[in-house]
Amino acid sequence: METYKDVIVTGGSGLLGCELKLLMPDACYPTSKEFNITNYEQMDKFLEIHERLYFCTMVHCAAFVSPPMIDKDIIKAIDTNIIGTANVVKLCHKYTIKLIYICTDYVFNGNVGNYCEEDSVHPINKYGWSKLGGETAVRLYDNSLIVRLSFGKKVFPYDAAFTDQITSREPVDKIAVKIQKLVDKTNLYGVINIGQDPITVYDYAKSLDPSREIKKMSIKDIIFKVPQNTSLDTTKYKNLNL
Repeated sequence: METYKDVIVTGGSGLLGCELKLLMPDACYPTSKEFNITNYEQMDKFLEIHERLYFCTMVHCAAFVSPPMIDKDIIKAIDTNIIGTANVVKLCHKYTIKLIYICTDYVFNGNVGNYCEEDSVHPINKYGWSKLGGETAVRLYDNSLIVRLSFGKKVFPYDAAFTDQITSREPVDKIAVKIQKLVDKTNLYGVINIGQDPITVYDYAKSLDPSREIKKMSIKDIIFKVPQNTSLDTTKYKNLNL
C-alpha cells in the first residue's frame, strides 16, 4: 500500500484537493491560514517546523480559477496564480522538493485543439495568462512536473453547456486518480497533458448524467472570452501505462 506522508498539497480545501484527500489521506494538507502561498515567510516557517516529515513532493493545486472573476480582480490573480506560484517554486528549490504544478488547458488559444505538450502557448483570457505566469516560474525549476488539464464537479453545475467549445475535461474524481498516479511516478519531469478524448462541453455535461436535461448554448452568448478548442493530446500520459 502506497504511503504519502512525504507529500504536501496546497489548496487542500478546493475541489481537487478534497478528492486527493480521499486518495492520499496521509499526505499533508495545510490550510491557507497556516500555509498561504502569497506569504513566503509563513510557508518557509511551516516547512522548518515540519522538517521532520521530510516532504519529497508538493502538489500545487491552490489557485484563483474563475475567468470572469479574474477579469474583475487581476490583482488577486497576480498575487495568487503568479506570485504565489513563484513563492512555491522558491520554497521547493530551497528544500529540494519535487513540484507538481496543476496548470490548465487555457494556456492555449483554442484555435486548433488536440494540443501536445510542446505546442506553443498563447492564452486569450486573463485566467489563462495568470496560470501561464505561474507555469513560467515552474519551468525555471528542473525538479518539477507541469500538469495541463481541465476538470469539473462530478455533477455539472449549470443548466446549459457550450455546444461549440471542445475540451478534454473530466470529472474531478477521475482527474484526481491520474494525478495520484503522477505523484507515484517520481522520475517524471517536464510537462504532461491529462484528460479524456476531445468532447464538446455539452456532451461532457450529458455524460455525467444522461437523463438530465441540459440546455444548449454558445461561447458567443457570454461576455468573457473562452477558447473554442483546448482539447489535449494525452498520448504521453497513455504511454506511461500507469
